[in-house]
Amino acid sequence: MWDNYDIREINLDSPREVESVRAFLAAFDLTFTATVDYTIAFYQNNEMIATGSLAGEVLRNIAVSPQMQGEGLTADVVSRLIQQAGQRGIYHYFIYTKPSAAPMFTALGFKELARSEPHAILLEAGIGSIDEYCREISRKVEGLPSGSRAALVVNCNPFTLGHRAVISKAAQDNQAVVVLVVSEERSLFPFAVRLRLVQEGLAEFNNILVLPAGKYIISAATFPGYFTRGEATVMAQTRLDATIFARYIAPALGITKRYVGEEPYCATTCSYNDALADILPQYGIGLETIPRITVGGKVISASQVREFIRQDNWPAIKELVPDTTYKYLISPEAQPVLATIKAVDSRH
Repeated sequence: MWDNYDIREINLDSPREVESVRAFLAAFDLTFTATVDYTIAFYQNNEMIATGSLAGEVLRNIAVSPQMQGEGLTADVVSRLIQQAGQRGIYHYFIYTKPSAAPMFTALGFKELARSEPHAILLEAGIGSIDEYCREISRKVEGLPSGSRAALVVNCNPFTLGHRAVISKAAQDNQAVVVLVVSEERSLFPFAVRLRLVQEGLAEFNNILVLPAGKYIISAATFPGYFTRGEATVMAQTRLDATIFARYIAPALGITKRYVGEEPYCATTCSYNDALADILPQYGIGLETIPRITVGGKVISASQVREFIRQDNWPAIKELVPDTTYKYLISPEAQPVLATIKAVDSRH
């Protein structure tokens, strides 16, 4: 059989080729998304027998026809995806798959990070690990005051008075607070800008440390559904992300409580808060949900700020954001970002 198959790179701009992969994956109850960077397929007698895709550091949509399983094709697919990743300068890899498939990948050297039965499991391999990440962030919080320590994970697209109110409450209730800003570049405001606006907006607090969240918190690996529509996998992803935070990240930071803002609008964020409420107490971590502040009877939200940007409603924007955010928004530096916001209708 090994002499009778060929390997092809899928043209992701070809609807016909993409549909062939989508149809093949459907038999395994897997969905295909065009947001991947690279897809490979194995064919025998012009029939697809295996496929896999690469999206940044994530190896995904790996499937082998039942009649070909046991022939080593899974290892070959993974090997070729890793080779492609290396050509792109990527040497650390995640696999997001079903728990039933985990043994195939642990046999190839992947380490399990977390699972959400019966839906999903996250594994990693390559250069770097969550243990190294935890050692790094642990060093960064050494200068914070001792005592009770809380954490918040924020996207801040952009940083608003609502974000500031929740974080301020955490700073009042605890000796120290760690604010982790989502690092994934899937938002209209670039990560570097979001991180800076959070740092500037909280500069007056001497017990708050703002850090990049990194690849293990609400990333394309741990929580791809945060940045895409569709509810089919949201429960699995929220629980995976919450478990990774509770099992690895909270102990590394010395966190005993996590704060979130009440979420009246976004179903995905609401599901995420529910997952945190279920999982964090299992690891001895509290969860505090803070009511969102309002202006004119409406909850302050980053999405409302972006809508006001589309409307050029600057008086309304000024009511919703700190002076530091407003100063950035009216600066020449922000003009390309504002132009992009006005050109697209994106929830992020």
